[in-house]
Formats: sequence, C-alpha cells, structure tokens
Amino acid sequence: MEVANELMVRGIVVGVFQENCWVIGNRRTGEAICIDPGDEPEEILALARDMGVTIKYIANSHAHVDHVMGVAGVHAATGAKFLLHQADLDLLRHGWKAIAARFGISIEKGPPDPDAFVTHGDIVEVAGLRLHTIATPGHTPGSVSYYAEEGLLFSGDTLFRGSIGRTDLPGGNFEQEMRSICERLLVLPDETIVLPGHMQETTIGFEKQHNPFVLEWLRRGQDPAASWLRQ
Repeated sequence: MEVANELMVRGIVVGVFQENCWVIGNRRTGEAICIDPGDEPEEILALARDMGVTIKYIANSHAHVDHVMGVAGVHAATGAKFLLHQADLDLLRHGWKAIAARFGISIEKGPPDPDAFVTHGDIVEVAGLRLHTIATPGHTPGSVSYYAEEGLLFSGDTLFRGSIGRTDLPGGNFEQEMRSICERLLVLPDETIVLPGHMQETTIGFEKQHNPFVLEWLRRGQDPAASWLRQ
C-alpha cells in the first residue's frame, strides 16, 4: 500500500496465529516504524530491506504472544526502541508463557522489556512520519491503536473487519473494549483505512455501518454520547 508520495506501508503475515505485522516508512528519509512484530523476525527485516527503510521504533499495540515473539529479533538487529503501554508490562513479562502453553507452542525465551512506554496522546515520530497513540483498552489492559495523519489506523486486535478482539483472555474486558471502539476509533473520519492485527483491512465508515458488535452495542443504548452518532 502507498499513501501520498512519501509514505510506504507494507504488511506481512507471520507465525502460527497468522498475525499482521506492519512496516510503515517514509521513502524520502528511509526511516520506519514496525508495528507488532509477532514472529519470524528475519522475514520482517527482509521486508524492511526490500522497502529500503531502517526500523527506528517497534510500536506494539499490545503484549499477547502472537504480537511480541518477533520483537527480540527485530530489536537486536536494528537497535530500534521498543514501545508498549505500561498496563501490558506484566502480560509482556509473564502472559506469553501461559498462552504459549495453552496453545501448545514451545518458546524458550520471551521478548525484552520495553525501552519506553506509550500512553494516550503520545506521538511516535521518525523523520517524515508521525503516529498518534490512541489508548484502546479492552482486548488487554494496555491495548493501543496508532493513527497516521494520512488516514491510516493500526488497530491491533481491538477492531477487525466485522468483528472485535476477543475479551475472554486474562485482562480482557468487553464493555471497556466497546467503549474504546465507539468513543475513540469510530470518531475518526469514515475514509480512514483500518489495518488490523489479523485478517483483512477495513474502513471506519464500513464498521460504523456493518460491524454487528457495534450495531448491537448501540441498539442497547450503551453509548448514546458517542459523538459520531450525532453526525
């Protein structure tokens, strides 16, 4: 995908959970941000080389095992700073072990600790590229999404095409996730392209009109104050 003349976005599906890792960079400056390197770090690094960019930040949407097991490899190879919301630190350090065991995955060593924490309103910036951090808790306590001013939303596992992230794992909260979606994501422009952590892309406009979880939530009158409802 190419947005405007300078922005480049490429995705790669990695690991047994078929997770979407995204590399977003500026073709003029050659600097990039890697979002959710879930596995297969060598493939992610090869993608960045093919794009002609250098990864400066690893920005994670959350700390579930399928989104973090490639962090160590990318981190070691590039020296990129690893960013995560602090509310997911315990999940990063310990949660991957339980989830890996639950799904029969053998992992000897987990990801490193973050180099810095992000919170709502923070800007992750490299030369020629800015991502706005949007706190979207619910899938995990520290779930965040990243919004590029060019009209791209990296939603992690919060919002999918016609669906939402599961909330039955430890730390998940359905009501919190729905509020995150309706109050912080669906207020973005309808034409915003949503690049999620799994499956295919969508748009904000499509999800406002067709996402069954959103429609049921609103039918129940759960979010009457959501600003986009008045548009």
